[in-house]
Amino acid sequence: MICFKRKTYLAAGMCLVAFVSVLKLFYSQTGKKPFLLKTGILKRDGVCNGDIANKSISSLGNNRILVIAAYFDNRVKNLTRVLGIVHHTEVGEQYCWFCCPDSNEIYVSKAVIDVHSDRFGFPYAAADFICIEPANCHPRYVALHPFPKGEAGRLQRFEIKNRRLERSPVEFTVCISTMFGGYNNVLQFVQSMEMYTILGMQKVMIYRNNCSQQMEKVLDYYVAQGTVEVIPWPITSYLNVSRKWNFPGDTTQIGYYGQIAALNDCIYRNMYRSKYVLLNDVDEIILPIEYTNWQTLMESLQEQNPGSGIFLFENHIFPKTIFTPSPVDVPSWKAVPGVNILQHVLREPDRKEVINPRKMIVNPRKVIQTSVHSVLQAFGDSVEVPMETALVYHCRTPLQPRLPRESLIRDTTLWRYRSVLISRVNQVLREIML
Repeated sequence: MICFKRKTYLAAGMCLVAFVSVLKLFYSQTGKKPFLLKTGILKRDGVCNGDIANKSISSLGNNRILVIAAYFDNRVKNLTRVLGIVHHTEVGEQYCWFCCPDSNEIYVSKAVIDVHSDRFGFPYAAADFICIEPANCHPRYVALHPFPKGEAGRLQRFEIKNRRLERSPVEFTVCISTMFGGYNNVLQFVQSMEMYTILGMQKVMIYRNNCSQQMEKVLDYYVAQGTVEVIPWPITSYLNVSRKWNFPGDTTQIGYYGQIAALNDCIYRNMYRSKYVLLNDVDEIILPIEYTNWQTLMESLQEQNPGSGIFLFENHIFPKTIFTPSPVDVPSWKAVPGVNILQHVLREPDRKEVINPRKMIVNPRKVIQTSVHSVLQAFGDSVEVPMETALVYHCRTPLQPRLPRESLIRDTTLWRYRSVLISRVNQVLREIML
């Protein structure tokens, strides 16, 4: 069964019966009928000899198409899904040129270009180039080309990832996108990293545009520990980016440093690496209330919702401008730049007129496309988790700055972890020599 969702989710009984063919899948996703060349094999050169792309973002010519990565996707039929960023009206036809390793021959099929619906008014958006794979070939590389025939030249080859499954997948991976603006909130970053570890994280993926030298030192430490994988995210080399999520009507081309494209890449990058993937920002912690860690939380949620793969948690603001003395003071932390989350345990009340956004824990194998606060296309159901079970602790600038202190809600759930958190943070700061 497959069901596509956006904002509101269809009941399980309304899901479509599994598609008879991959062509119907394409038509359902895009409204476009895919086209296959009847004579797929061209010649014994071109893409088979092209340069292998080794960047996290690669431009095809005039920056109208940016390619992130290509992933094997056999959840319905064997296809290659090339993730990218495109101008939503100026992207032209593209053909998938596959190199078949056994015969060293090229097979060509026309790509179905599926521009993600959540672009929030910006001219550029995340997009999938969906390529049917040849029947008698297991291609290692694919290239995109605007023509089905002719000289391929030395096209950029993209390795098709996920062809080989990970032998030792981890339980929980956190996807953080994107780190930009000379990020230097060192203390809160270290606290978040150690809270993730306490709660059950084994890996964190960080899409880094830029940060301070001090933050680089912290990242190097966690990379050496094997906890963090940093993916360079040079989106500013190609597009004029905005720090806002919605288009302000100026010359910017994509919102929030291409956050949605990065999140989708993180989903596919960890498709078979991780049982669950958490999609949240670095100043956010999906904090169990009813349980003490993510494993017991997810075991319970999965048992109650066996057909579900997407779990959405309410985002609650803990203003970093409102302080509450922590039961345990750590004077040495005052020398470290950033926010001490243990001092911020008062949260803003919900606003009746405003929809509370959510962040997610997902089974990546059930996600086809994701946005920031919901999935756009997925297999199976989604579950809105009540805040009595877990919530997103979000320590940031207030959204209701005029609220008096007595209107805020005291929530000391974070303090359950304070002793072990303080110990772990102190150890990290000593080892990094901050």
